[in-house]
Amino acid sequence: MANLKDIKRKIKSVKNTQKTTRAMKLVSTAKLKRTEELAKKSKVYAQKLTELIDDIACSIKKYKAGGIDSRYFESIKNPAIVDIIFVTADKGLCGGFNAQTIKRVKALIADFKAKKVKVRLRGIGKKGIEYFRFNEVELHDSIIDLSASPDYDRAAKFMDSVIESFVNGETDSVIVVHNGYVNMITQEVKEAKVLPIDPEYLENKEQPSAMEQEPEDDEEMLNTLVYKYVRYSMYYALIDSLAAEHSARMQAMDAATNNAKEMVSKLSTEYNKARQESITTELIEIISGMEALK
Repeated sequence: MANLKDIKRKIKSVKNTQKTTRAMKLVSTAKLKRTEELAKKSKVYAQKLTELIDDIACSIKKYKAGGIDSRYFESIKNPAIVDIIFVTADKGLCGGFNAQTIKRVKALIADFKAKKVKVRLRGIGKKGIEYFRFNEVELHDSIIDLSASPDYDRAAKFMDSVIESFVNGETDSVIVVHNGYVNMITQEVKEAKVLPIDPEYLENKEQPSAMEQEPEDDEEMLNTLVYKYVRYSMYYALIDSLAAEHSARMQAMDAATNNAKEMVSKLSTEYNKARQESITTELIEIISGMEALK
C-alpha cells in the first residue's frame, strides 16, 4: 500500500504542476497579443524614420560636394573595437529563447577575436547577464528589468553612452543581438549593425525625396534623426524581444502541460496495475488462509 500512496502523491504533484503551466500559458498568450500589437506599431514608426534618414542622406550625397561628413555614416572596413549589445529575458521557463541569443553572441565574440577585434559586451536581461558573469566574461555595461518592461526613456539613456562612445571614436561599430518575434510559433535571432549606418545602401537609392529642407540644415537634421533612430532601434529590439519571449514561453508551457497530462496518464495506469496486484495478493492470502483451516 505504501507504493500506492507514493504513486498517488506523484499524480497529485504532477496535476498541480499541470495547473500552473496551463495558467502560465494563458497569461503568456494574453501578454503576447498586447505586445504583438505594440511591436507592429513600433515597426511602422521605425520604418518611416529610416526612410526619412535615407531621404536626407541621399539628398546630401547628391547635392553636397564631398558627400556626407558624419561619423554616423563613416565606413570602417577594419574596426578595432566593437560594441555588442545583447537582449535576453529576465525570467526563464521559455524554452531555448535565451540560449539561442547567447549562442549567437558567443559566435560573434569568437569571430571578432579571430580577427583580432576587441569586443565590448553590453547586456540587457538577467539571464544573459548571469550566464556571461558565471563564465567570467567581462561586461562593459548591463541593465536588468528593462527587457521585461520596455521603456523608451530607459532604453534611450542606455544607448546614449553607446552613441557617445561611438562618436568619440572609442568604438568603431555597434551591433544589437536579440531573439525576435516572427509569429506565434516562431522566433528568430536577429543581428543588426545600428552604427555606423551602412553608406553602401545609399548608393543604389535613387528615388526622389518627398520632403523639402534647407540645404544648410541637412547635416544637423540628419545627425538629430540618426541619434533618434539609434535610440528607437534599441527600444524596438526590446519590444520585439518581449513579444518573442511571450511566444516562446507560451509554447514551452503548452509542451509542459501536455507532458504533464501524459505523465498523469502513465502514473494512473501504474496506480491501477499496482492496485490490482495488491487486491490479487490479498485475495491469494485470504484463500490460502482458508485452505490452511480446512
